[in-house]
Amino acid sequence: MLKKALDSILTTQESEELISAFDQIGDIIIVRIPDSLLSKKKLIGDTLLKEVKIVKSVFYQASPVEGDFRTRNLEILAGKDKTETEYKEFGCRFVVDVANAFFSPRLSTERERIASQIQEGETMVNMFAGVGMFSIMAAKKKNCTVYSIDINPIASKLCEKNIELNKLAGKVISINGDTVKIIEENLQDKADRTLMLLPERSDEFLASAIKTTKDGGIIHYYSHIHADKKSDAGKLSEKHYLEVTPVKSEILTSKIVRPVGPRYYQTVVDVKISK
Repeated sequence: MLKKALDSILTTQESEELISAFDQIGDIIIVRIPDSLLSKKKLIGDTLLKEVKIVKSVFYQASPVEGDFRTRNLEILAGKDKTETEYKEFGCRFVVDVANAFFSPRLSTERERIASQIQEGETMVNMFAGVGMFSIMAAKKKNCTVYSIDINPIASKLCEKNIELNKLAGKVISINGDTVKIIEENLQDKADRTLMLLPERSDEFLASAIKTTKDGGIIHYYSHIHADKKSDAGKLSEKHYLEVTPVKSEILTSKIVRPVGPRYYQTVVDVKISK
């Protein structure tokens, strides 16, 4: 139905490109529009608002996610100019602010994968937690404790709200601040499992991830990898991790999380470390 509606204003190829480039988050749509179609962005916004019945706001993503707070510039195309909405995933409820705190619906499969690996009674440190998606899904699925850290105060406040929404007080602890300082001062050798979902800067924070992880603990190390063949990306990410890590590490698994560009992938390597 949506393709049919867009066919009246776009070519078939243009409408397919557009549909693959938008995310629906609760009652909000965010669309990335190629430069060649920017002259039609208002028309595109009005069409999406009309055809996707539960949607109340359509935004054009005018910048990539960037900066320490991991935010992006959004331009309202149609509907209400509001960036906060409620999102549901795997039985959890989340209040998210799509402009002012990091959130991606495209990581739902990875969130479920991490939550399924958590063992009863574990402690996890989530170094770049955003609004607490990974943290809350883990604590909802298993009896564990999660330290959910983010430098963005809006993300941390939303995490607190989401902890309350999902009745996880005491199981997920939201901490606002610099993850390096927080680990150094309070969380050394605390984690059975450490999540470092900041792929573009993982090398910079690997030492802190090792500090917070117990001997024999697991680190989920995310990175961005160029690979001419998609099938090579996982092994290339393993090779990169082994080149940069200062500790003995056993590779448990590696995989592509999602493509982020032509021959460019977000990957994860799960490793067990020995100190």
